[in-house]
Amino acid sequence: MDWTEPIPALFLFILMIYFVLKLGTIWNKSSQNLPPGPRPLPLIGNLHIMDLKRPHRTMLKLSKQYGPIFSIQMGPRKTVVLAGYETVKEALVNQADAFADRPIVPLFQGLAQDFGIVLSNGENWKVMRRFAVSTLRDYGMGKRSIEDRIVEECSVLIKKFESYEGNPFETTTIMNAAVANIIVALLLDKRFDYEDPTYIRLLKLVNENIRLAVSFSVTLYNMFPALGFLLGACKTIKQNRDELFAFINATFIKHLRDLDENDQRSFIDSFLIQQQEEEKKKKTNAYFHNENLKAVVANLFGAGVETTSTTLRWGLLLMMKYPEIQIKVQEEIAKVVGSSQPRIEHRTKMPYTDAVVHEIQRFANIAPTNLPHATTTDVTLNGYFIPKGTYIIPLLSSVLHDESQWEKPHKFYPEHFLNSEGKFVKRDAFMPFSAGRRACLGETLAKMELFLFFTSLLQKFTFQLPPGISQEDLDLTPAIGLTTSPMPHQLCALPRF
Repeated sequence: MDWTEPIPALFLFILMIYFVLKLGTIWNKSSQNLPPGPRPLPLIGNLHIMDLKRPHRTMLKLSKQYGPIFSIQMGPRKTVVLAGYETVKEALVNQADAFADRPIVPLFQGLAQDFGIVLSNGENWKVMRRFAVSTLRDYGMGKRSIEDRIVEECSVLIKKFESYEGNPFETTTIMNAAVANIIVALLLDKRFDYEDPTYIRLLKLVNENIRLAVSFSVTLYNMFPALGFLLGACKTIKQNRDELFAFINATFIKHLRDLDENDQRSFIDSFLIQQQEEEKKKKTNAYFHNENLKAVVANLFGAGVETTSTTLRWGLLLMMKYPEIQIKVQEEIAKVVGSSQPRIEHRTKMPYTDAVVHEIQRFANIAPTNLPHATTTDVTLNGYFIPKGTYIIPLLSSVLHDESQWEKPHKFYPEHFLNSEGKFVKRDAFMPFSAGRRACLGETLAKMELFLFFTSLLQKFTFQLPPGISQEDLDLTPAIGLTTSPMPHQLCALPRF
């Protein structure tokens, strides 16, 4: 298409005027003190100054110039960024209700349609989140039964690592598969082999969407959704979503055939029972319908895989980067656990290992911009007026690397979580799971998985870089995506016994 032709040019001009007027309606309705920020250009806003591959880096720089609360404009959309522990805590914790919504974003709306948990709002979000938390607990989240499942999966993962006989290999698919089997156990009451083609495909769908979600095409689509027909990444994301939904749909149909109210075995079983209860009562405001089921299962599957597996991959990479820390972890495991299987009960007796796991999460910073929030009402934060419906970015990167909260914020330093006596200490600014109303509902499960997988692997293996690569050569620059995973790399898992 020739964009110099008058019709497309006129279309873009009308689009620009529409969004400018719409934006002005929200931001000019009050004469109160609005957050400062860089001057936007017509149509593109502040797009020209943003590092679109790693926007959190630009936001961190802008926070130094404009303070912990500032505004930027991405196309026609005004966004308020919150930086630093004190500011993020004030918003997400102290004024939790006012910052509890998700914003109306074209990509979100197209994918979720306000169903599920992660991207929904209002009563649907409350009902689905409450059901998910209580049901996952019923099936063992945070309890001994799911711990046993994790331990079993650790054994399978160890055998897989052993099969490489100390030769270099890439861990992304393997680690994703191992971690995903834990949430699959809760959702479907089954596990998949790591080589199962259907399983590999499902994991690829999730990973590809996470990578594409921050692409320039998606950024442009969210700014100007009318251009969506030109943007391939958005089409790919939707196709991947549809393929994942088709699998979930086929799965719950199978569960429906064998459904027994007195023998519920999985999250999907419990949801279908609730669905039947609503149908019996003929509720007009039903929430337990198929669209919500597909969205909730997809939410839990995606969230239950990506963050934990990415953190574990960072952990092994950092152990290769800092072998002296790896040795100290192994020595503590040998002292406390010996040759027995690590269990959650050992964590309180292993302060250094616990500190290392926490520092991996802090340093890895895998969700630097958090998922966006939106204000549910007009609100004043630290003297600044923020209108209802404003797009909010609680910059988790600025919290986990806050120079006022961490002694060595930009270094990998497990002593952040140890006192002078070597005992583990909690830190208020440790927010890898976010905070407030939208905090990760699987936090207890993720913490259990991280400790058990990490200690089980460090007990059995010493992790080293492939021949020819030194610690100095090892690049800790994160890959580009909605979550910041390590760059593709190989490692060698050398058996310790």
